[in-house]
Amino acid sequence: MSDQVVRFLFEDLDIRGVLVRLSGAWKAMQHGRNYAPPVAALLGEMAAVTALVGSNLKTPGRISFQLQGGAAVSLLVVDCDEQLQLRGMARCPTELPPGPAALPELLGEGRLQFSLQGAQAALPYLSTVPLEGETIAEIFENYLVRSEQQPARLWLSADGSQASGLFLQALPGAGRRDADGWNRVQLLAATLRPEELLLPAEILLARLFPEETMRIFAARTASYHCPRDEDKVRSMLFSLGREEVESIIHEQGEIVIKDDICNHEYRFGAGIIAELFPSAGKTLH
Repeated sequence: MSDQVVRFLFEDLDIRGVLVRLSGAWKAMQHGRNYAPPVAALLGEMAAVTALVGSNLKTPGRISFQLQGGAAVSLLVVDCDEQLQLRGMARCPTELPPGPAALPELLGEGRLQFSLQGAQAALPYLSTVPLEGETIAEIFENYLVRSEQQPARLWLSADGSQASGLFLQALPGAGRRDADGWNRVQLLAATLRPEELLLPAEILLARLFPEETMRIFAARTASYHCPRDEDKVRSMLFSLGREEVESIIHEQGEIVIKDDICNHEYRFGAGIIAELFPSAGKTLH
């Protein structure tokens, strides 16, 4: 299982689950960033959560999670579309101060924001909650339970090469099918070791839940997708107007635009003026 999201269902219990493992996509998200290992681990776990939540998208759209912190890590953001195309970033120092690197020390006081932008919707749906939990898994468990009103559990693991997760959620009425079912599968899942998340889905689920009847759905491929978009940047410059573009180049010698989430840099010299505004007939002084 590599860069895949696998959904499954306990057919006799009305409990659903998702397995996710990111490898190439996760490495691409980190490329050129030089994150400190504790920060990379947080972002990787968040990428795994975003992919598994994104697998719920049934129509074109994009979900985004933002963890806004008040300490060394000021921002973690990952988003995903219905094709499981991911992108994300962390905003933090390259080197962290000495001392504990647990999540509360790295983030401090903060909040979690979720947004859903449908392809046909003029404005996104937004939901913001305070950070509640000592780990990324606990924060998202609390968020999902609050937003969906159903019990949910998460197990996450991430390092420099892999980001993985297991998600379980009781569906409405699950307790009527088997009063002990939800408690039983939680206890079994709690025996999971991080390295086991790298096993193929069928092997891992059979090992964790050998006595349960399960339906495993076809795996979906996730990917990192954050291409350069010169046309979008040129459109933004055009919207500023010729006078503003000329002023920036006159003062700074060039225009430099940084796309933080995709880690792209765009540079434009004086030639961009004639390219964007060919009919104005003015020259730069």
